[in-house]
Amino acid sequence: MSKFLFHGIEIQHICKASLKNSYISISKDSKVVVKTPKVSKDFVEHLLNKKQNWIRKQLLKLEENKPIKVNLQDEVLLFGKIHSINAIEVKILKDSLQRLRKPTKENILKCYNRFYKSTAQIYLTTRLEYFSSLMNLSYSDIKYKKLKSRWGSCSSSKVITLNTELLKLEKELIDYVVVHELAHLVYMNHSKRFHSLVECYLPNSKLLRQRLKVVNIVST
Repeated sequence: MSKFLFHGIEIQHICKASLKNSYISISKDSKVVVKTPKVSKDFVEHLLNKKQNWIRKQLLKLEENKPIKVNLQDEVLLFGKIHSINAIEVKILKDSLQRLRKPTKENILKCYNRFYKSTAQIYLTTRLEYFSSLMNLSYSDIKYKKLKSRWGSCSSSKVITLNTELLKLEKELIDYVVVHELAHLVYMNHSKRFHSLVECYLPNSKLLRQRLKVVNIVST
């Protein structure tokens, strides 16, 4: 692997004889990687020139959507805003942290997870009940879990599962996820009819969906 600068952008070039085509990828930490078979330096530069606008556009998106970092034990991210641990909104969490006998990172994270789950059970239930009544839809059960790859789900048995990490998002994004999962009670797919149903209750649903795709949250 070699590294070089291309108009101020650091490029990592990986050459593999087994490759048939050339590829450009950009990681979440803004690393630009070019993978090619054995080619000349001029070929690589021509490829980068051809894709320069796309590369800069992707790097700009990543810059605009840098992860929100939260310092555990000092701050808490709630409804899209970072609050001091002393804020009244998170008093339950502060009390829980103060009761810790061993304030290890693992135990601190457990306190945060319990706080998000208990808050989710109150806030998300209220939003789910509001929109289910508005949409005239009924579900069989609600579950709250900390999920890694999705914000929520709806099973064929009408059980809706919501990610407790939703509490870190802005309220309008939370509402989008709630309406999205309720709409699956009618359409178990992402068809045009499904999106039209969501849009009936959230006219800006397309914009919210795009915003949700780039959410990046990190706790340190």
